Amino acid sequence: MAKPFTITCPVPVNPADFVTLAHGGGGRLMHQLLEQFVLPAFRSEELEARHDGAVLKVGQTRLAFTTDSYVVAPLFFPGGDIGTLAVNGTINDLAMCGARPLVLSTAFIIEEGLPFETLKGVLDSIAKTSREAGVKVVTGDTKVVDRGKGDGLFVNTAGIGVIEHQQFIAPTSVRAGDAVLLSGDVGRHGVAIMAVREGLEFESTIQTDCATLAASVQAMLDANIEIHCLRDLTRGGLATGLIEIAESSRLHINIAEAEIVVEENVRGACEILGLDPLYLANEGRFVAMVPEKQAERALDIMRSCSVSSHARRIGTVTEAPASLVTVESCIGTRRILDMHSGEQLPRIC
Repeated sequence: MAKPFTITCPVPVNPADFVTLAHGGGGRLMHQLLEQFVLPAFRSEELEARHDGAVLKVGQTRLAFTTDSYVVAPLFFPGGDIGTLAVNGTINDLAMCGARPLVLSTAFIIEEGLPFETLKGVLDSIAKTSREAGVKVVTGDTKVVDRGKGDGLFVNTAGIGVIEHQQFIAPTSVRAGDAVLLSGDVGRHGVAIMAVREGLEFESTIQTDCATLAASVQAMLDANIEIHCLRDLTRGGLATGLIEIAESSRLHINIAEAEIVVEENVRGACEILGLDPLYLANEGRFVAMVPEKQAERALDIMRSCSVSSHARRIGTVTEAPASLVTVESCIGTRRILDMHSGEQLPRIC
């Protein structure tokens, strides 16, 4: 029998406090900002792919290039910190392009007064995480801003990887009939950050799912799995990631709610606080779209890697209704997943 879910909070919690219109998140407002301002300003074939990174050809070699900034609060949380987040996040973006990660850059915006022990802890995490992933940090930068202007520490990382196959893995490569595979449970990272930030106490500590996904992707590539699309489920969670793919491919994605795993304590926290786990950030989860005929083999390979050992098939891609994501409930009803105007929880990565 499952243990009863319990939660204690030092102050009364208003669920509305956790539904925040974020200006840096994975919601409809950020989507409109990109479409109306960023893309028109820097129009290019690489940006039009709307992928986790750019795929570039240098001579006869295809490279993937990506960059990301991390502003998570707090800097340290159960199972990780801003350093592990930065390394894994950038490596994962390269992996979603089908690339083998090679090198990283790191840049630090440090607020005056940040304790040296805090900075050293983050640097140690970056060194350890990159070393374990077999990726080198080869260049970087530091800047210091006035006290009160930087909220401790912001980190930017960029990464380069090499694409060693002929596949073109991108949202526009998705085809009707593809199986939708999910690498594990969802929502843990968002709840782990929220718990520390708001002083919530659970019966057992909820740890981030932050992890490097490259090994799981590489295993599928080595087995010659035909991968049409990969997407890591960071800001905006599973729902937003699928909506972006559906809109880019102009296809319909239907998923089964019963196949999506949400840990009991994460589900309990979401119910109490009025959050939807489908929209909560993950930092160690991804979806893969593969042809139906290869779905079971792809799942077997994903399950052979620790980071995706609980992979499941959660849905199917169809022709219509185009550009929509629907979720089928346990009782057979369907609803449309829409992109939120902002993030449920800001500053989670």
